This record gives sequence, C-alpha cells and structure tokens, in this order.
Amino acid sequence: MISHKKLLVKHPKKCPRCGKGPVLEDLTRGEFFCNNCGYVIKESVVDTRPEWRAFTKEEREEKARVGMPSSLAIHDRGLATKLGAGRRDVSGRLLNPSERRRINRMRMWDRRSQMQVPLHRNLLQALTELNRIADKLKVSSSIVERAAYIYRKALKKDLVKGRSISSIITASIYAACRESSTPRTLKDVAKASGIKRKDLARSYRLILRELDLKMPVLDPAKCVSRIASKVGISERTSRKALRILDKAKRAGVSAGKDPMGLAGAALYIACLLDGKDVTQEEIGRAAGVTEVTIRNRYKGLRKIVNLKDGSNKGELKKPRSRMGVIKGQLESIFKR
Repeated sequence: MISHKKLLVKHPKKCPRCGKGPVLEDLTRGEFFCNNCGYVIKESVVDTRPEWRAFTKEEREEKARVGMPSSLAIHDRGLATKLGAGRRDVSGRLLNPSERRRINRMRMWDRRSQMQVPLHRNLLQALTELNRIADKLKVSSSIVERAAYIYRKALKKDLVKGRSISSIITASIYAACRESSTPRTLKDVAKASGIKRKDLARSYRLILRELDLKMPVLDPAKCVSRIASKVGISERTSRKALRILDKAKRAGVSAGKDPMGLAGAALYIACLLDGKDVTQEEIGRAAGVTEVTIRNRYKGLRKIVNLKDGSNKGELKKPRSRMGVIKGQLESIFKR
C-alpha cells in the first residue's frame, strides 16, 4: 500500500527495537523507520526500482533503458554499444541537416570499426548461420547457447582454418543436440543446414576429437514421441512402445543399435498389439531409416517379447487375422 501524500511504503516487518510495527519506507528520504516508536532502521537507502510506471508490455519495453542479457550466440555477446538512430539530441531538440550527416557518418564508422577484426567477422557470419539453422530445427535457446560455446572453442583452436564455417557451426549444433539428448539425427541437421551429410559427419568427428567431448548415448525412448507424432499414433500405443523398449534395455539387446530404428520397431510392435493398420514403410519414413532397419530391429524385439507370428519375410503390412494372434501373445506377456 502506497500513501501518495507522504510517499510512504508499508512493509510487513517488525521493528528490531520495540518488536512491533509496521515498518515504513520513506521514498523521498531513503529511510526505513518504525511507525510505532519512530526508530530509524536504515537510512540513505538507494532505491533500485524504476522511476517510471508501465501498465502494458509495450510501455515497459519502450521505457526500459537496459537491453537483453549477454549471450554467446551474439558475436559481441550483446555488450557492444551503438549510436542511436534518432534525429533528436538528449534535450529533445531536432538536429539540423549538418549535424545529422555528422551523426550518420559516425554510425557508419562505428559499425565498420566493430568488424575490423577477422575474428568478429567470422563470428558474425557463423552465429547468423547458427540462428538460421536453429529456427529450422526448432531447438531451444539453451542448445543455441551451447552450440555457440562449442564453436567459439573450435575457433580458438583454429579448427575453422581450411574448412567451411557452415560445416563447423552445423557440427556444433549437432554436438549440442547430442549432449542434451535432443532427438535430432545427422540427416535432419544436414537437411536444415543444406550441407552434405558426409561433410557434417567429418566435421563432427573433428570436433569430438580435438575438443575432447564425451557424448551420451541417445535413449530410444526419447525418439518414440517424435515418430508417433509424425505417423499419428495415439499416446496409449506410445506408452506400450516405451514398455517394450524398457524390457529390451534390461535384456541388453539395445546396445549398439540405432535409437531411431529401435524406437520405430517398438512402435510397430505396439501398433500390432493395438490393432493399428500401420506399415513398416510408414514408420521407417517417419523415423528416417529404411524398412530393412525396422524389420531387423523388429525381429530382435520379437525374440525379447517371445513373439511368434510365423513371418520370416517381414511383410510391410500384416494381415488382420494375424494381428489378433500377435495381440493375444503380447497381452499375455505384459500381464506377467
């Protein structure tokens, strides 16, 4: 509660002298005092709050005099100063034509002076490419920050010399996705960046070797939701696929296998369990792998869950009559 007559702010604190209260803050004098006994608790307090008021987001952004926090995804980390683009001086007076020409010339040399160092030009080009690829991949800002950090380390070790900036910054994005266990495959990143998958893999191996990065193994369970959303599989079926993957992990058969292929095969078995008419071709296309990979992983998971469908050829679409047999076998396994 604020008293506009005396500019006093009431605080729910007790006086350290009398033990009562309330404690008032005098905004004009910068003092905290007790309203009961008059004891001055603090004096000469600096008010860090803004002197203006804003009721909407637009007013707050217009009146604020601070910028965004420092970021590794900006070539100067957001700490550089810039000349304003206005046509008025600090007192609000309109500048005459000669003064405007002088200010415009100063702005031009200010921009040029910031780009004189080759390191800054390299970072400007690389981080612009980083933001473009991140928008296509739809990754979070934390991954963008981590990718910028990896690229700065690679630039400090001269790994960019003799190589394209696009390949190194794309490899940094893929490394950041792998570190955070974000399900983005090498093919997805290469497609978003527009470079060849072979060049991306070569740059990625270089970054791992020179920067001594340790990458965790991607959990196939994190790929299930992505494949399911592309094919249009329900949440109930996805949960069954997660249980199949958990059983395969405990059996130790998921080690060394492609996570997307394992997730696709588990979803295929879960679809058969629920009677969904989904083919290996559709799941393979959503997972970014071939039908042969889905079929091979399907055979391995079928042995884990003791599934016997009498099919060794791995047809792309199972007959409806066979789905009922498979469904009954899998339901009996999950009830154990």
